[in-house]
Amino acid sequence: MNSTEKELTGKVALVTGGTKGIGKAIADQLAVLGATVIVSARSKPTEDINHDFIAADVTKSSDNENLALKITEQYGGLDILVNNVGGTSSPAGGFGVLSDEDWEKDLQLNLLAAIKLDKALVPSMIERNTGVVIHISSLNGKLPLYASNFSYGVTKAALNNYSKALANEVASKGVRVITVSPGMVKTTAMEAFLSSYGNSIGKTLDEAAQLVMDSLGGVPMNRLAQPEEIAHLVGFLASPKASYITGANYVIDGGTIPTTF
Repeated sequence: MNSTEKELTGKVALVTGGTKGIGKAIADQLAVLGATVIVSARSKPTEDINHDFIAADVTKSSDNENLALKITEQYGGLDILVNNVGGTSSPAGGFGVLSDEDWEKDLQLNLLAAIKLDKALVPSMIERNTGVVIHISSLNGKLPLYASNFSYGVTKAALNNYSKALANEVASKGVRVITVSPGMVKTTAMEAFLSSYGNSIGKTLDEAAQLVMDSLGGVPMNRLAQPEEIAHLVGFLASPKASYITGANYVIDGGTIPTTF
């Protein structure tokens, strides 16, 4: 890549859950664009990573405050925050099988973790009158599936609403807030989910994947996305080329949602 294309040179970015899957792809792409990239996860992976690492459980306010302090001390501040952490371990089967604990776990991981980290890091962006916050949501926040991941979709819908409200509040203060909602992406987490879902209904992983795609109304591209395809969109949205974009929710789903309005 030509040096003139490194549009994020001099910027500091944090990607939560940045050691694997979509998060790793995003971290790698931001680095390609010239950013200094920090990744966080509960524990450092055993394999080598190409970015700075700070351990944090972003569902805990104390860990988020510590993360913000370390970023300020070591890097002088943050320009780009990608709230990527999310997922679900809740059982398939719909409303009746979900316990209070299932709901609470999904709320913590898919909504409150982002809120807590924003609370720790966005004020410093406002003080500097610059910054970009990107929330990684899900197609299920717009197109819920009660049979396979009921609580996950509900919490992602809440994240979408929160992201839009935050965007409206901080737009005049120099901070852009954007949501990215991927459809089905080929990651180890997705494969684990499909395997678990398949086991619960007596289907193979591939059969479970097809069932989920069918339940969404079909995926016109008839495949799962690659993590890098999500990362390229995030890289653009974090860049100066997207300087007039805020408050939007970008769905990247292979054409799954049948309408655009």
